[in-house]
Amino acid sequence: MADIAGITLICLILLWVFNFLIYDVFRIPQEGLPPFHVKFAFAMSTNIPILLVFELIHYFQSEQKAIADSEKAKREVLLFQHETLRSQINPHFLFNSLNVLSSLIYVNQENANKFTKALSKTYRYVLSLTQQPIVSITEELNALDSYIFLMRMRFENSFTFTVNKISPNKQHKIIPLTLQLLIENAFKHNIATEESTLNITINIDYEHITVENNIQPSGSADKGGIGLKYITRQYKIYAKEVTVDHTEELFIVKIPYIQS
Repeated sequence: MADIAGITLICLILLWVFNFLIYDVFRIPQEGLPPFHVKFAFAMSTNIPILLVFELIHYFQSEQKAIADSEKAKREVLLFQHETLRSQINPHFLFNSLNVLSSLIYVNQENANKFTKALSKTYRYVLSLTQQPIVSITEELNALDSYIFLMRMRFENSFTFTVNKISPNKQHKIIPLTLQLLIENAFKHNIATEESTLNITINIDYEHITVENNIQPSGSADKGGIGLKYITRQYKIYAKEVTVDHTEELFIVKIPYIQS
C-alpha cells in the first residue's frame, strides 16, 4: 500500500511537471494530445507491474532469509541441547553423584534407593528434551524437584531452596534446564556449608522468573561448562533478553517467558 501510494504521488508530480513544460514553457497546444487522466492511467498501468515484480523479488528474498534464520535457530537449539547433555553427564557430575550414592548404600539403603530414582529421573528429563525446544514452567519445576533432591543428599543442610509462585500460569514457556543450570551455577560459584548457608530463591511472577542467591564466593569455583552465557544465547534466538543484576549481597537473574 505504501509503494502504490508512493508510485501514485510520483506519477502525479511527474505528469504535472510534464504538462507544465509542454503547455506553459514550450507553448504546445493541447489539441490532439491525450487528457491528463488518460496519461495518468497509462503511467500507473506501466509502473504497477514493475512495482509488483520488485515486490515479488523482495518477498522471495525475505522468505529465503527467514528459512535460513530458522535453520540457524534450529542448529543453535540442537547445539545447546548437545552441550547441556554433555555438561550434565560429565565425569565430575557423575563422580560426585556416585560418591554420594556409594556412601548412602552403606549408611541408609532407603535413601540410596531414593537417590538412584532421582538421578534416573534427572537424566530421563535431559534425554527427553531432544524434541522439546521449550517447556512449560510446570514441567521444569517437576524435573527440578529431582535435581534439588540430589543436591540435598549431597549438601544436606548447607542450603535453602524456596519457590514463590506469584503467577502459576501453565501456559508460560521457557528454555529447558534453565532453572537447573542457574542453580548449578549458584553451587559452583559459592560456598555452601551449615555455617555459611547458600540461599536460593525462585520467584515466578507474571512477566519473569527470577532466580537469586546470596553471594559467598568460592575460590575454587569451576569456570568451565554450561553457564549463563549459554542461557543468554538461547533466549536471544527468541528475541528475549536475560537480565542479570549483581549486587554486593545477591546475584539475581531474570528469565523472560518465551510464550504465555
